[in-house]
Amino acid sequence: MKNTTIYKSFILTASLGLTLMGCGSDKKQTADTTVAVPVTVADVDTGNSSTILAGSGQITAVNSATLSTRMMGYVESLPVKIGQKVNKGDLLISINNVDLRAKKAQVEASITEATVAFNNAKKDYERFQNLFKESSASQKELDDMTARYEMAKARLEAANQMKNEVNSQFAYANIRAPFNGVVTNTYIDEGDMANPGVPLVSVESPGTGFEVEAKVAENNISSIEVGTKAQILVKALDTTLTGEVSELSASAQNTGGQYIMKVALDKTEAKILSGMYATIRLETEQKGYGNDLVVVPSKALVHKGQLTGVYTLGQDNVALLRWLRLGENYGDEVEVLSGLSKGDQYIVSAEGKLYNGVKVSIQ
Repeated sequence: MKNTTIYKSFILTASLGLTLMGCGSDKKQTADTTVAVPVTVADVDTGNSSTILAGSGQITAVNSATLSTRMMGYVESLPVKIGQKVNKGDLLISINNVDLRAKKAQVEASITEATVAFNNAKKDYERFQNLFKESSASQKELDDMTARYEMAKARLEAANQMKNEVNSQFAYANIRAPFNGVVTNTYIDEGDMANPGVPLVSVESPGTGFEVEAKVAENNISSIEVGTKAQILVKALDTTLTGEVSELSASAQNTGGQYIMKVALDKTEAKILSGMYATIRLETEQKGYGNDLVVVPSKALVHKGQLTGVYTLGQDNVALLRWLRLGENYGDEVEVLSGLSKGDQYIVSAEGKLYNGVKVSIQ
């Protein structure tokens, strides 16, 4: 009986060993046949000793205007369309102004009346001056005639000033182009009610140049001044333009700790359009500034709950998820405060699902 038990135990042990060997063989075969995920990698960008990321914003024409009115009325005509070229003084929009025309007629009648009264008072005044010199009129009569003449003169001046006021109102009833340019937008249609202060039409003059308005963080403002050279990355055109800082705010009191900066773009053959998104990188003479600034593209980030990370390239070409602490956003790039350092490689994009330890092949 004892020998039989030992024999059965030996068979069971041998069978289990063969089973384990078979399982190990299957795992090894699976690992060997795993297809590597094709990925695109990039080296960590630690900035440049002579440039700093300053911010991002939209491109606008230097010479642009959004026109509105300060009178209420129905739109009688809108003779322009979006994209139409206009010259300075061309009619853009006409608002019903019947009451204004009636007031102008009343003012012109008042001017006519005041002019007649002034001319009569002037003749009487001159006549009494001559009579007074000949001692044919008293001082009291001359003084009365002088007062009458001055009052008639004042009434005529008041009527003329009223006419100027009415004429100025017509500028808000018939809105004209302030400069040569292109109509970029219309905010109202014929028959709609125009209200004071509400935008009606926008015009810009691309030929005068373009600029980018951006907000700068307080930790960078001390290195920037008017005239600082800039590199402007326009993502829509996939090109980098040059320019310089033209305006710089000295206070961030009303902008949430951000300083307003305008960068004027140099003339270029690139087909720039207003509204295109641009990222600004400024050149600074402070040696070594920005060496510790690590930036990565936003599309490379991985979000899991409240954590954000990026897949890095580990040994033997495997993907390793590394959590990051992020800083400011600069357009399509984001600042990395910790988690990456110079010399690291991270995965920008992959043609498959990534997870910790997965094999990857660099394209």
